[in-house]
Amino acid sequence: MPSSSPRNRAKPRLVQWVQSATQSVIQAAKGIGGGSARPGVGPRIVARDHHCVSRAQISPNALKVLYRLNQAGYDAYLVGGGVRDLLLEREPKDFDVATSATPEQVRDVFRNCRLIGRRFRLAHVHFGQEIIEVATFRRDASQDEDQLATEDGQVLRDNVYGTLEDDAFRRDFSINALYYDVRDFTVVDYCGGMADLEAGTLRLIGDPEQRYREDPVRMLRAIRFAVKLGFRLEKNTEAPIRELSSLLANIPPARLFEEVLKLFHAGQAAQSFEALRHYDLFQYLFPETDRLLSEEEEHFPHVFVARALENTDLRIAEGMSVNPAFLFAAILWEPVRQRIQQQIEQGQNPVMASKQAGAEILSEQRRHVTLLKRFAFAAQEIWELQVRFDRRRGKQAERLFAHPRFRAAYDFLLLRAEAGEPVQELADWWTQYQNLEGAARESYASEAPGKSKRRKRRRRKPSPAAGAEAPSTPDPQATE
Repeated sequence: MPSSSPRNRAKPRLVQWVQSATQSVIQAAKGIGGGSARPGVGPRIVARDHHCVSRAQISPNALKVLYRLNQAGYDAYLVGGGVRDLLLEREPKDFDVATSATPEQVRDVFRNCRLIGRRFRLAHVHFGQEIIEVATFRRDASQDEDQLATEDGQVLRDNVYGTLEDDAFRRDFSINALYYDVRDFTVVDYCGGMADLEAGTLRLIGDPEQRYREDPVRMLRAIRFAVKLGFRLEKNTEAPIRELSSLLANIPPARLFEEVLKLFHAGQAAQSFEALRHYDLFQYLFPETDRLLSEEEEHFPHVFVARALENTDLRIAEGMSVNPAFLFAAILWEPVRQRIQQQIEQGQNPVMASKQAGAEILSEQRRHVTLLKRFAFAAQEIWELQVRFDRRRGKQAERLFAHPRFRAAYDFLLLRAEAGEPVQELADWWTQYQNLEGAARESYASEAPGKSKRRKRRRRKPSPAAGAEAPSTPDPQATE
């Protein structure tokens, strides 16, 4: 992925904080800015007057969790993306807490708490619609002889509790290993995260190859954070990604579904798509689509996916909703479209061809990234309506217009036309149809190209006249 320096409005102030923080370091850390500090050296403690995090910016419910855990005798810190985003003067999506309390001890403190997870045992503290996620300090499970891992080094269970320092060094990226202490309003930095924020660098903590092997999803997270923040991947963090990309094949498809949504529904879908292809990761998420994207048809590249993702980013920027069904319908359209064409050439009815092609592609895709049934059903309807758009004469247009998936399918049709498919006339016709009303719309549909589908009339046998004797059936054995 091309390197780019971050252009964040918080950067000038962040530079001042990082430069002046050396005056408030209580315990010096080794290797700040040039790599992660080593366990046992001690953290950099950034005092309140050298950072911009304020309690006024933090969710009141997150503060309740921090205060009550502290009052119960436990250490508790705000951690992760919430602290990172506050330091960058962005609005955090959520707030996470790290604590010395075990999940069971957290549940004892909060009656509104529910424990979840197997690999990562977490406590969710519920405040109406808001959930504060609380995790116990953990240490690197790879150092344990009895750890559960695959032959590739992927860690399958990571419930090994540790200290605050252990917890910092087991996190993925330095910028996500910053801890805000509500007791004295300081930021605790073990891994050089403050300097990496100022430099616009995304750095993996520890040995990158080992960390990617422990959890291959970290490669997707690296792409997501780099694109989201406008940061560049640190060279050692970037180097192993292509070589290890095949490890994504070991990740459960259901987990990859969640990662795909995070990548493509965060407002940077188009950039994420390009970065995933650049690092050879996209092929393990959507292999059939990736194969077709490298081909050309009639000298035009397949740009539909890129256009659809740009449209998704635009909708998010305008505060409009986005649907996973539309996203998957767009990403998988090329293989579905070609499969439909193949089956039509073999004599299949277009509508039946679209049903069969969609079902086959979705079945194949589920081996890589799971799509929930309700989204799969909606995606298949979008595809099926593409072939039905040709049936627009008379009442057929009215019935199609009343279909609950019409609007999504129509938007899909517009994207196809924009990407260069030969459907512009069809898209224009349906645009005009929607702009008309009443009799004008009916007249417009009656003059549409094609033939209206008519039901064949059955000829009725004439009934015998009243009082007339019905003709008898001749006896085939009778003689003349």
